[in-house]
Amino acid sequence: MGPFWRSAPLALHLPAHGRGRALAPALERLLRQPPGSWDLPELPGFGGPLEPEGTVAEAQRRAAALLGAERCWFGVNGASGLLQAALLAICPPGSQVLLPRNLHRSLLHGCVLGGLEPLLFDLPSDPITGLWLPLEAQRLERVLAAAVTSGADPVAALVLVDPTYQGLVADLPALVALAHRAGLPVLVDQAHGGGEALAAGADLVVLSVQKSGTGLAQSAALLAQGDRVAPAAIERALLWLQTSSPSALLLASSWAALEHAVSVAGVRQRHRAEARAARLRQRLEALGLPLVANGDPLRLVLATAPLGINGLEADAWLLQRGLIAELPEPGALTFCLGLNPPGGLERRLPRLLQDLCRAIGGEPLPPFTPPPLPLLAAPELPIGVAWRSPAEAVPLERAAGRVAAAPICPYPPGIPLLVPGERIDPARADWLLVQQRLWPGQIADTVSVVVGS
Repeated sequence: MGPFWRSAPLALHLPAHGRGRALAPALERLLRQPPGSWDLPELPGFGGPLEPEGTVAEAQRRAAALLGAERCWFGVNGASGLLQAALLAICPPGSQVLLPRNLHRSLLHGCVLGGLEPLLFDLPSDPITGLWLPLEAQRLERVLAAAVTSGADPVAALVLVDPTYQGLVADLPALVALAHRAGLPVLVDQAHGGGEALAAGADLVVLSVQKSGTGLAQSAALLAQGDRVAPAAIERALLWLQTSSPSALLLASSWAALEHAVSVAGVRQRHRAEARAARLRQRLEALGLPLVANGDPLRLVLATAPLGINGLEADAWLLQRGLIAELPEPGALTFCLGLNPPGGLERRLPRLLQDLCRAIGGEPLPPFTPPPLPLLAAPELPIGVAWRSPAEAVPLERAAGRVAAAPICPYPPGIPLLVPGERIDPARADWLLVQQRLWPGQIADTVSVVVGS
């Protein structure tokens, strides 16, 4: 049983279909059929993501054409599964891969599965909200130069996350061009985007059609173009990581959502949602509520720190009053409005946020101090070895000098300050202790380290 609210909850979280209000019409029709009638195996004529012929193969070809890709594969294990497959396709075993610190954890899992060495590069951050900021071309130039001398193993690829969870966007064409000049293929995690990275020249792009489209959770698509990554390598990796019994419902969800997004009705739906979102943003700003500027009109990010409010506390307070946000963080709270924002949004959200400020607001929180991360860092112990080694919990005060046995993520959304195999240097250990005092309950008293490290 969920929380009790006097009125219907104001659900501003993913999936973007808004609890069914904005499902792709074809998917909605499918779900109205007798339950279970759509639960089909890879029947002849229907096929699957790796079959050359059949309904699924034709839908993938049409999706690629609609999105401007050369190839498309649907996935039923979310963007997570397709990111891992893309990583294994683009990087041979033993190679290094450049990964941003704001990576999704599935990419770390992919490094374990593929025997890859992650080269983690630091990103700028905003002192007001504590949010990671998009990568800039000048910083990437420095990262690429440092990667050349990072080790004996070759660097196989660059991975980018764009847009971020909060809808922040980078200059992708400039970043992709730099990587290509360095001889690196580019994989872009666009789980929170719509495939724009293809036009920027990215070689592989992963979409989550439930985050920015009208599909169901776990439905996703992998797009490819160019000759830097062989389609055979992609299909081999998909064979390793995707189920041999893919859900027909999720495959249909991927196609229905992608097709609907570029249809006349889908474009009209998005324009209506964005117009409502723009009016709502204007109203909130007129009330003096600080909003983070971003590139996604349907992601509303409230900067809670200037209001003197911890975003996690704001989330808990709002949840008790029927407002469900998508992502709370110490200095910000992200709302996903979806492609058919809920009724009463324009009336209820401003009122609730004003009530929040009156109830628990105060003096602005102090500026966020970024973690003391090197520009580029690689685990001292192979990530797969560290993650599977015997581990012990040690007090945070005694963690300096030890090797992490699990990711250390100070607070949501789980961006790792340290990955398994990285040595916990004194500067990061001290930073964690400070953060623990600033955000009680968000950072554990102990960390998991490799025995004997």
